[in-house]
Amino acid sequence: MTDGARVEISFTINGNPQQARVEPRTLLSDFIRHDLGLTGTHVGCEHGVCGACTVLVDGQTVRSCLLFAAQVDGARIETIEGLGATREEMDPLQQSFWDHHGLQCGFCTPAMILVARELLATNPDPTDEEIREAIAGNICRCTGYVFIVEAIRSAALQMTDRGRTHG
Repeated sequence: MTDGARVEISFTINGNPQQARVEPRTLLSDFIRHDLGLTGTHVGCEHGVCGACTVLVDGQTVRSCLLFAAQVDGARIETIEGLGATREEMDPLQQSFWDHHGLQCGFCTPAMILVARELLATNPDPTDEEIREAIAGNICRCTGYVFIVEAIRSAALQMTDRGRTHG
């Protein structure tokens, strides 16, 4: 539904149903950061190259700087804020990045974690090569990727072991 120059959208973000009116040309990255105040979604190149703005839309990674907010009507969006919000509540991926020094400046970290989340949802036991392939579209200028791969591998093992003991 449109209202003048705005489009009404309904979506779920981090498990919370939302409705909003957005200008048709508002980028999803800008909407998430400025309108919703979720600043964990970072904006780097604004051309879809660096991967810093990656979020999950209906379980699939997308570059939020290449998508209009109006395109997520009816979608389920997950940002880094949808994972553990405190040190005591960290998601296994967040904890693993912390434990294995998979973050330094932190700029790429939210997107890397969300890419890893998508990978582990479809491939719970990836090889190092599969991990490297999954994160290839996300630029990190600090770690050289070694610690990031270790963190994802460790989280995969932890999550697989947890599934075996609780499943």
